[in-house]
Amino acid sequence: MSKKTISLFTLFASMLFLCSFVSPYSTDEKIEGNKKIERKIVYNKKKHSITLSWLAFGSSGNYMITRGGSRLASNFVSVGSTSKLTFTDNKPNTDKYENYYKITRNDITIVISLENQIFGDNMYFYDRKYEKAEMARNEINSQFSSIGLGGANGEWTTKRQAYYFKPNVNGETYDVGGSGSASSAEANAIELGFYSHIGGLGKVPSDVKLGAIFTRPHLSGGANATCTFWRSVENVEIMRDFSWTVSQSTSARRLLIESTSKYISDIGNTNFWGSGGFIADSHYTTSRPNWGGQQQWYTRNTVFPSGSGAMGGSYNMVWQGCVNPPKADDSNSPISTTPIIREKPFLFIDKDGEYKVFVPAWQKDRVGVSWSAKDMGQGKIQDLITSWYVTKEGDTDVEINAALKAGKNIFFIPGHYALNAPIQVNRKDAILLGAGIASVTLEPTEKNTWGCIYADDKDGIIIAGLLMDSFNSTTYQVRIGNEGANADHSSNPILLTDITCRVGGVQSKNIQIQASMQINSNNVVGDHFWLWRADHGSQKGGDARWIRDRCKNGLIVTGDDVTLYALFVEHFQEYEVVWLGERGRTFFFQNEPPYDAPNQATWSSQGGRVDGYAAFKVANSVKEHHTIGMGSYAVFTGTDGNVNKKNGFEVPNSPNVKLEKMCITRFAGPGNIQNVINGTGGSTATGAKRVALYNNGDGIQPFDEEFVLPSKESYPAYIKSIE
Repeated sequence: MSKKTISLFTLFASMLFLCSFVSPYSTDEKIEGNKKIERKIVYNKKKHSITLSWLAFGSSGNYMITRGGSRLASNFVSVGSTSKLTFTDNKPNTDKYENYYKITRNDITIVISLENQIFGDNMYFYDRKYEKAEMARNEINSQFSSIGLGGANGEWTTKRQAYYFKPNVNGETYDVGGSGSASSAEANAIELGFYSHIGGLGKVPSDVKLGAIFTRPHLSGGANATCTFWRSVENVEIMRDFSWTVSQSTSARRLLIESTSKYISDIGNTNFWGSGGFIADSHYTTSRPNWGGQQQWYTRNTVFPSGSGAMGGSYNMVWQGCVNPPKADDSNSPISTTPIIREKPFLFIDKDGEYKVFVPAWQKDRVGVSWSAKDMGQGKIQDLITSWYVTKEGDTDVEINAALKAGKNIFFIPGHYALNAPIQVNRKDAILLGAGIASVTLEPTEKNTWGCIYADDKDGIIIAGLLMDSFNSTTYQVRIGNEGANADHSSNPILLTDITCRVGGVQSKNIQIQASMQINSNNVVGDHFWLWRADHGSQKGGDARWIRDRCKNGLIVTGDDVTLYALFVEHFQEYEVVWLGERGRTFFFQNEPPYDAPNQATWSSQGGRVDGYAAFKVANSVKEHHTIGMGSYAVFTGTDGNVNKKNGFEVPNSPNVKLEKMCITRFAGPGNIQNVINGTGGSTATGAKRVALYNNGDGIQPFDEEFVLPSKESYPAYIKSIE
């Protein structure tokens, strides 16, 4: 090591000792010639000074330093020059996060900021105090097209990004102006693509005012949104139009929506259809949206203007805890309250200028939104820097589990996290929070054969905003509570929110998984899942997929008093949902069976006596269960042409087992779902079939079955040691 390098490291060590705030991460930035320049920034709170350090670049001359209030600031002012590899700004802007430095030498420029050092290169921050209104929109839309977030290839891109907007100042907004539906060019909308997230950094949605937001379907000339997946928006006000044209694994939360023309696309032909979706904790102030063309939708704790106009939807529309929902009919199921809910935690900037995470409180029997115009709602505020571990690129289970063990919560910046062993959530009130559709994956190693996330049977755990990918065989992808878990969490339940588990689609080798998710703990609340054995992907499908991408069950519930909202489960090879616990509740369920069951002999249940597997299976041992709003749709396109499913849903004939508002239909392929539930309700061969209520009915009770689940003895010492 050279003396020059030693002296630089000594300087860094001295800074760490002197400063009251030091961001622990360094990042690299791509510059000309595909080089990367390491850089570092340290803030001294006592002196209110900022010291920059970097490795040498350029061929000759001094380094020129300019400073702006944000990354895209309209004005960068000169603050000095130096021939050294370090520079101290003794008069930075008052807010330490409002200091972005450009270091230029020859024709090369690097940017250094505390926000980039903390959150990495895939989180983009916008500040209307220093930027023109159009800067954020132009950058997001340029990424939509330039890095493949929009078209069919966007489904499988490895890019992950989150766009965070700082609160508006002096009455200014991020709206660039425009007119018409958000999908029109005149609207000047933000187009949000695959694996992207928009978040407001205010306390309430109106702190960040955006103009229009649009999601562009890429199938059938823009008319088909059935593959418009993996994007989210939260905690902003949308001033003009919100054209949220999406399907599964899309989350819209905590929004103030001043206007909306429709939820469907204006581009392409008029034969629009989608397979969405989810919205919660939002307030429409002037117009009622239209979900026309959507197969189904789940809406929770949302306020609509009064009115009687239809709000669209074909088969299964659930409106829970909403104000002014549509009236009940065959496809619409308004539910007066949300019995128990805790909203998803979110990142914001507090009045002291520091980054915090708001963790909402549990609420019971709620109607409407959790916030008001000036009040962020009930909950606790946690300081990000002191209470959380912010991940960095390259983190694995080793770093993440060490941080959890040290008492930190985990904030996942956008990216992929390759694991050699599961993330083990092993303490009360621990939180995993993902930004920008952060992905927890099992590639490239094959050492982890147990899963992505294993949570112990502890009070108050929160897992939110993560996508689980399996690139090799595992027992589960997510397991909540060890087998045999029996603790009572009723006073502080476990929350799982905005969770996607994906089997297949992106890998190119055989994988076999027993269950995508298993919930063994009691008193778990799930708020929006998509558990998906991929029906299509980046590699060839066809007959090979049935053998290559193996997964028996999407969800197994053994815990008691589990409540699930917005449960999407599709294409698994046996029962998609198996419910073994007591007093379970599900509000909204969406399903398609596997497209690719080769033949009926391969795909038969109950000892080969029943064609196919029910989408939602309540075991005969269960005494009490309740669901509302269930849809299962036949799409048998990859079979030998003779594959059917006997029942959409199967339950015991018991006085306290009740299923309401069930629907089955056929979308494609020759096969049918022959009955809605327990041999009753009719076949999809003659169109959509509905059953309003099944409660201790006269249908055929399924045969008794033994469900063989993995035992804790099958796990390695690494897992056992924390049980």
